[in-house]
Amino acid sequence: MFKSTVVILLLAASGVLAGPAITTRTCGTTISDEKLLAHEAHFQANKVAKTGAAAATATVNVFWHVISQDTTLAGGNIPDSMITDQMTVLNEDYAPSGLQFVLKNTTRTINWNYFNQAGPETSVQTQMKQELRQGGVADFNVYTVGFTAPADVGLLGYSTFPADYAGSPTDDGSVILFSSLPGGSTERFNEGKTLTHEAGHWVGLYHTFQGGCSGTGDMVDDTPPEASPASGCPTGRDTCTSAGLDPINNYMDYSDDSCMTQFTPGQGTRMADQLRTYRGISI
Repeated sequence: MFKSTVVILLLAASGVLAGPAITTRTCGTTISDEKLLAHEAHFQANKVAKTGAAAATATVNVFWHVISQDTTLAGGNIPDSMITDQMTVLNEDYAPSGLQFVLKNTTRTINWNYFNQAGPETSVQTQMKQELRQGGVADFNVYTVGFTAPADVGLLGYSTFPADYAGSPTDDGSVILFSSLPGGSTERFNEGKTLTHEAGHWVGLYHTFQGGCSGTGDMVDDTPPEASPASGCPTGRDTCTSAGLDPINNYMDYSDDSCMTQFTPGQGTRMADQLRTYRGISI
């Protein structure tokens, strides 16, 4: 998700993870208004309604793929403990929505090309996913990489939407910067909220600023319109004339990790509807 114009590669010292210094969060998950409207039309035409059989909590299996350029921490070979900490953050953030993520399997692949060159819509990321993806439509695949290619420097992650699965099953999942995990070296973005944000796309949520003040919006009624992404933690920011301050604390904005604290009830309803319709997960 996320790019910066100022990026410094931090060299590993004493076993500390290397990672870029990112000044602005920018998500690599984008969608045009035209494609969004097409997605929404399909969603409304095929929406699966909630039934009494839906569980209060649904379990999602996670297949984690550690991609590294070598066997070092600086080269992306993150320890199991960081993945465990990230899973804890993910479950804490999604608990109010009724989702529980369970780590099903972890793979480790040393591949310089995948680690450095995998980025949105590249042939490298396609090859990586075709080789490594596991499970089916209801399984969440996460890939940790380095994003060092010129076009991707500073990127924190990107993801697919539920409606994308039918057209490209092997592309499904989220790709994130290895040093954005809890305890990673990417300051301001190392508390695990990158995966929370990208998982939000995977369950069907758009950015809170989608469409700006007068565009299509994020299709959720209780997230106030926002003209542009937030940066830092700008309390009281209000970029649109409609009611409500900018949702800077929302996981689907671009605020610093420390500022991200919530999904709204409306987002919870949307993700539940998207998951039932496209992934066969009922909550």
